[in-house]
Amino acid sequence: MPSLTKPTLEPFKQATETSVPLDWAPLDIIDLSTFDVPGGKEQLAQNLKNALTKWGFWVVTGTGLEEEEVVRQLAIGNTFFKQSIEEKRKVACDFSVGNYFGYREPTRFIGTTDVKENMEMLNIPKYTPDYASVPRHDFINKFEDEIAPFHRKVWTNVIRKLFVLFAIILELPEDYFVNQHHYDSPSEDHLRYMIYHPRSPEEDKKIGDQWTAGHTDFGSLTLLFSQRIAALQVRTPDSEWKWVRPVDGGVICNAADTLSFLTKGYIKSTIHRVVRPPTDQAHLERLGLFYFVRPGDSVPMVPVPSPVLLREGLLTDKDLEAPQDLESLVTGAEYVRARVKNVHDRKQTRIAESTTETLFKVKNLAVQDYYA
Repeated sequence: MPSLTKPTLEPFKQATETSVPLDWAPLDIIDLSTFDVPGGKEQLAQNLKNALTKWGFWVVTGTGLEEEEVVRQLAIGNTFFKQSIEEKRKVACDFSVGNYFGYREPTRFIGTTDVKENMEMLNIPKYTPDYASVPRHDFINKFEDEIAPFHRKVWTNVIRKLFVLFAIILELPEDYFVNQHHYDSPSEDHLRYMIYHPRSPEEDKKIGDQWTAGHTDFGSLTLLFSQRIAALQVRTPDSEWKWVRPVDGGVICNAADTLSFLTKGYIKSTIHRVVRPPTDQAHLERLGLFYFVRPGDSVPMVPVPSPVLLREGLLTDKDLEAPQDLESLVTGAEYVRARVKNVHDRKQTRIAESTTETLFKVKNLAVQDYYA
């Protein structure tokens, strides 16, 4: 059994916010500190509705997650990535079966260019009995006493509350989405450490300065703990690209494909991308801390019975009928594994400038495929 003595961590030094004038997206800020006051949830739901249905992106504050906790997690991620490649490869993602848990090495080329991906990532599954046997790096095991409670706290303090707000907006029971994504039920949720390494201007020019081309996210909800290197851009409702500004102590949130599918497009899964940072930050490593929320493994992917969707004319007669053939319905686990395999089990990414109208389909579920 490996020693559980903790190695010394190398803190990640946060950058100074860019001084380059950028066209920032006007994202709504939702202060969750009022969630439990009388009428607080209802007011927050009202405040969130436009962002959820038009933009698909917003920022939350007042989460109860302390700055010291986030800084510590960033130090764990930063130190992990400085290990040898041999050590990091010991627990790798197996994209051949759609498994996203573990380390992802930057091995693919961008389209037909000679430019390789510049990001590394580590995805850590939930700390519940269902995932006790999932392999983890020795380094990560030594910090389980810190990662595990943080992993759950993100779900409890932020994700659970957001799902309640979604349900209120859709006039569903408050626990509707919570029960579809419960932390203690099996799902492909994961905490992610991800680092982008800087490239030369010449290399970035070959790929249109796009580090990750425009895409939507696979699951239900994505959380990015705010960091100061500007690189994330969101496509606005007017189809313009705008930069996402960091909010100290905030968490940038975006709805993803399964929530859009479950709500017949009422919840917006918005296209976003990562580009070369502005000139005063382009030389820096960009370390991110994320939480990716996936639907429960056994949850059938069928539209939610929302009165709002009915009034909006989004539900068909077939949607309102009880499914007769459950075998024909894709579950959360089937969809997520198929999607991960489809996107990542390949040697090249798509060309950053390309667009597509292709649909990705698994049984009854179809989403627009920006990765084709």
